[in-house]
Amino acid sequence: IAGGAHRENVAELQLEVTGAGDEVSLMADLKGLDGVTEVSRVPTFQRIYGKRVIVIGGGAQVGMVAQGAISEADRHNIRGERISVDTIPLVGEEQLAQAVRAVARLHRARALVLAGALMGGDISNAVREIREAGIFVICTNMAGSVPDAADVVVSDPVEAGVMAVMLIADTASFSIEHVRGRRF
Repeated sequence: IAGGAHRENVAELQLEVTGAGDEVSLMADLKGLDGVTEVSRVPTFQRIYGKRVIVIGGGAQVGMVAQGAISEADRHNIRGERISVDTIPLVGEEQLAQAVRAVARLHRARALVLAGALMGGDISNAVREIREAGIFVICTNMAGSVPDAADVVVSDPVEAGVMAVMLIADTASFSIEHVRGRRF
């Protein structure tokens, strides 16, 4: 639930429901709930923004990874794909580990790129956890244990962004199975 940016005492709740048998009845039931002021049907975030690549780490490298990811996403989006790129420059083991774990809960997230010079400890544990949840993890070449926990290690941050998009794009003929465990 998110508070409205320009309205006090009003919260906004967004639900994405699939497989609802009777959409009209569902909307009427929601509208009939106490305290509900409006119910509307809008296109899903998947349809509008598509899959997400998340880039986390040191500011300068995050920018370079984003440059590669956005350029590659543009190529695929022109062909009808929908891929968006989100970034957050962060430092510190605790903050990074929390952010990595949160990627598995982020709506539409499919790949994470970790960009930095040194990452390990609990960040590596978090990487293994989100890989188990089906998130592809790419990292730039760095010191620490994260490169051993990631799916792929890429020395060039721009190429890391490109590769992240290629891994999740339906319009690319590229598979994690071709690169998992490798360093480029």
